[in-house]
Amino acid sequence: MSTRPTVSPYRHLLGAVAEAWPDLRDRMRWDMNPLSFASRAKLRRWRDRFAGGKAVILCNGPSLNRVDFAALDGVFTFGLNKVNLLFSRSDFRPSCVVAVNPHVIEQNADFYNQTALPLFLDTVAHTRIAHRENVHLVHSSHQAKFARDCSVSVSQGATVTFVALQLAFHMGFRRIALVGCDHSFAVKGPANATVTAGAVDHSHFDPNYFAGGVQWQLPDLLTSEVSYTMAEQVYRQFGGEVLNCTDGGRLEVFRRMRLPEFLSS
Repeated sequence: MSTRPTVSPYRHLLGAVAEAWPDLRDRMRWDMNPLSFASRAKLRRWRDRFAGGKAVILCNGPSLNRVDFAALDGVFTFGLNKVNLLFSRSDFRPSCVVAVNPHVIEQNADFYNQTALPLFLDTVAHTRIAHRENVHLVHSSHQAKFARDCSVSVSQGATVTFVALQLAFHMGFRRIALVGCDHSFAVKGPANATVTAGAVDHSHFDPNYFAGGVQWQLPDLLTSEVSYTMAEQVYRQFGGEVLNCTDGGRLEVFRRMRLPEFLSS
């Protein structure tokens, strides 16, 4: 008689539940927060508001300094993270601002608490940022998926740009241009490692972006490319396209186009 132990038919199901449990637990914790209902209702009001439109996502690389912001007048633009560092040298203001990294939200809290621009922030911001009509708290899932409806959850995909791409799709935009997406960093080290910034930041569009000893996370360029590929596939599936209008840089996932050509097309 065989003494081999009987394998439970539920083993694989239990394994899948155990693997997904941290994400489910985090999601349930946010679902029970009263702020989740208000934020999801506000997010739903943005759904397909700009159906079939085009938008520009302003990434944070040094090449952002070569963008002609005057050409973006009348174009919906997504500013990311510390885009407000541009404001002292330009009259340009983005249509909204997206930030999901805890270090960024902590360091830039003063701006987020004062601005009237629409903000799309990770739920970690709920203890730091005043709850106002322009503040939308976005739940981050650990699943590597492209959210077409951001009122439930999004994937951070190792880059705030991926979150902005999901929000743009949620809003109905189908042609997206990326600018300032250099996809390379002066500081090297293990992906996602938290490091202490030096005196001057050479990896972003402003020397004070991460500087003066603040904490920040090194990029995960490989995971970012996987996320970008996912976004490219979803946009194409629904008749849209993401274009890389960055002046230079090393991102080759998306088809390249000059920004003036994108804006005039």
